[in-house]
Amino acid sequence: MNGRCVIAVGDLGEFGVVARITGRLPQGRAVLLGPGDDAAMVSAPDGRVVVTTDLLIEGRHFRRDWSSGYDIGRKAAAQNLSDVVAMGADPTGIVVGLGLPPETATQWLDDLTDGFRDECDLVGASVVGGDITRCDLVVIGVTALGDLGGRAPVTRSGARPGDVVAVAGRLGHAAAGLALLHGDRTEPAELIDAHRRPRPPYARGPEAAGLGATSMLDVSDGLLQDLGHVAKASGVGLVLAPEAFTVPPALREAARSLGADPLDWMLSGGDDHALAATFPEGLRLPPGWTVVGQVIEGKGVQVMGRSPEHSGWDHFRK
Repeated sequence: MNGRCVIAVGDLGEFGVVARITGRLPQGRAVLLGPGDDAAMVSAPDGRVVVTTDLLIEGRHFRRDWSSGYDIGRKAAAQNLSDVVAMGADPTGIVVGLGLPPETATQWLDDLTDGFRDECDLVGASVVGGDITRCDLVVIGVTALGDLGGRAPVTRSGARPGDVVAVAGRLGHAAAGLALLHGDRTEPAELIDAHRRPRPPYARGPEAAGLGATSMLDVSDGLLQDLGHVAKASGVGLVLAPEAFTVPPALREAARSLGADPLDWMLSGGDDHALAATFPEGLRLPPGWTVVGQVIEGKGVQVMGRSPEHSGWDHFRK
């Protein structure tokens, strides 16, 4: 025992917990009215608001013995902010619904709150409000808001035959990190960290919209599965070239140690929150985007030289 007094959230009561959270959250320029009233107000200069929401449940989406409160806060914010930029919008704010066991340490709550704040800081957004309740395990619901800045939203339904398929951000890192954790491995550390805390390529979303991307989405459930949504919504087929994917050394090392194929992680692994988009053929893409395939007449997603069977994350499949 170190003699430190550990304060639990149950000792503070609901309003004490709310005060503790809001006291750690500065408000950005888009916030007209922050926490403290029945609802917040966030400016929407474009006149349209992009809205997305996500739910994380302890034991299903994260484990507290694998990830710190700070990591979980960053991850919960990131997966929603990434959805906003995948529409070509700039994130402005998030609201957080939080279920906590009463014995949760206040230091863990502080770390979680700081994770939300610091991830939002990367895109100039703010935590503008939320709700809290008692729960048997940690449950986090995040709703993110965004502003299009006069741009048209980039949806999943605009891909056309002849377009190229491009990706931005990391692929397969989080899946490899999760496999390493399940195998009681601690190296490569960068892959373990990728599972705990994604790094979405936030700037690439609005950039793609400005370049004229014909479709785009956040890669959360695996590249093949998510591109399947583009293929279905657009009524086209997509063909990917395996040789277009560069396998980083850390992925090769992890795959060797676990007897896995690193390209499987890159094609089917989720939680990296990369971006995948289609662009008109001949368009010169800036650094950060890698062309990995083409849009064709047809249906579904194919990977040249590989089995058509593929899978990604499914919330109702173990």
